[in-house]
Amino acid sequence: MAATTVTAAPGTKAPAADPPMDPRRVIAFFAMVCGMFMSILDIQIVSASLAEIQAGLSAGSDEVAWVQTAYLIAEVVMIPLSGTLARILSTRVLFTICAAGFTASSALCATATNIDQMIVYRAIQGFIGGGMIPSVFAAAFTIFPPSKRNIVSPIIGLVATLAPTVGPTIGGYLSHAFSWHWLFLINIIPGILVTAAAWSLIDFDKPEKSLWKTFDWTGLAAMAVFLGSMEYVLEEGNTKDWFSDELIVYGTVAMVTGGVVFFWRAFKMDFPIVDLKAFANRNFAFGSAFSFVMGIGLYGLTYMYPLYLGRIRGYDSLMIGETMFVSGLAMFFTAPVAGFLSSKLDPRVMMMIGFFGFSLGTYMMTAVTTDWDFYELLVPQILRGCSMMLCMVPINNIALGTLPPERIKNASGLFNLTRNLGGAVGLAIINTELTRRSSQHYERLAEHVNFGNPAAVTWLDNVGANFSSYGLDGSTLAIKRMSGLVTQQSWVMSFADVFLGLTVLFGSLVFLAFLIKKPAARPAPAGGGGH
Repeated sequence: MAATTVTAAPGTKAPAADPPMDPRRVIAFFAMVCGMFMSILDIQIVSASLAEIQAGLSAGSDEVAWVQTAYLIAEVVMIPLSGTLARILSTRVLFTICAAGFTASSALCATATNIDQMIVYRAIQGFIGGGMIPSVFAAAFTIFPPSKRNIVSPIIGLVATLAPTVGPTIGGYLSHAFSWHWLFLINIIPGILVTAAAWSLIDFDKPEKSLWKTFDWTGLAAMAVFLGSMEYVLEEGNTKDWFSDELIVYGTVAMVTGGVVFFWRAFKMDFPIVDLKAFANRNFAFGSAFSFVMGIGLYGLTYMYPLYLGRIRGYDSLMIGETMFVSGLAMFFTAPVAGFLSSKLDPRVMMMIGFFGFSLGTYMMTAVTTDWDFYELLVPQILRGCSMMLCMVPINNIALGTLPPERIKNASGLFNLTRNLGGAVGLAIINTELTRRSSQHYERLAEHVNFGNPAAVTWLDNVGANFSSYGLDGSTLAIKRMSGLVTQQSWVMSFADVFLGLTVLFGSLVFLAFLIKKPAARPAPAGGGGH
């Protein structure tokens, strides 16, 4: 049989290859990615160094927690708002303002002389930085043609997951090698470069300034109250014993009131502050739901591993960072593999593999003991890092890759919000369960550690005699030592319980992945090629 040559019939148009990308746009996109990395990194960069900040600013333990909480509350308000602002101002103006403001507020954080200043500066930093995150997702799915998404999607997935994972590592190193001020000073030179590149190179869209006339200021206020109070309640609820604290009650009332007004305005206004119509797209709705759960896994484990290493193993911030770096390396090396697989495999199959790997890693952690360190945590961390990338790439593509270009700006804000809210809800549940289960385990263990137990009495006698040989009150110190061991063991058992819960959660997602429709051909982006 002769070879067949396909030619276009007269009067018909042959399928065109994707036009070459404008190098300016590619450079602009990577500058935006750098800005997003800084913004997400700064959520967690302080987490391993709060003790150093507390000492440097002479703050109380309750006060210093707000260095992280203020950032999160402000950021979670800005993320969904950024889609509306990008339409009004243009991506170029919004991203430049955010990059410049983030850089300036980082410098202010480094100059803080008391905890009140630090909290205000961190809130400004979080609010302004939050505008950079959705802009990158929107740009990726607007300016790049579908054929390039197996390269672009792993990049933004890597940054979104790697930044919070390596945050404790980078923060621990900087505060040890230099001082806590460098947690913020490190942003200044990259921030200036990103600001200059954004202003010079971004040209993805034009501003729609006429929308200012219909801007829903009431909806904005309601959204700020709703999301801000929700973040506060979730962040502070466990430490304040939930509704036994007056401020948590007030915060819950504010959250409900703000939520009712916000959703009413969102469905009533012609130009709402956040367009919720993207949720009518089944794949976007499911993609956002999976993103919510991935937020639980991403931020929950980024919190639990350092907590275990610090509380049970007694690691300092640098040692915690060095141990946690394994997950970051696994993500980095898996990103190109995930990009390759995304063009070969059904995205639902990729997600199933990722969810299974994640649940396997958390299942291995259910056997945790007081002696586990780097080597015991190695395989679970590798599974976590690899699986996170295998999940995030198809979730990004499913949620945003099938939306029409005019919906992507608003949708990217909503999509990123679901991941952050997942993290906030997950941390609240994890903290509550750790506290509750550790108390239960302590009570059960204490029942067996008493003077009616010969083994316990023998242990107390031996340890007490050891202390007494140094002229100390051996009996009292032995009881304190025993109480400390019981407390430590109860915490380890509560960690195992939470890891089991996460195993069940991610294991169930393996089956839920097939509720998603297999994505159809993606719409061509507006202005995807060069000019």
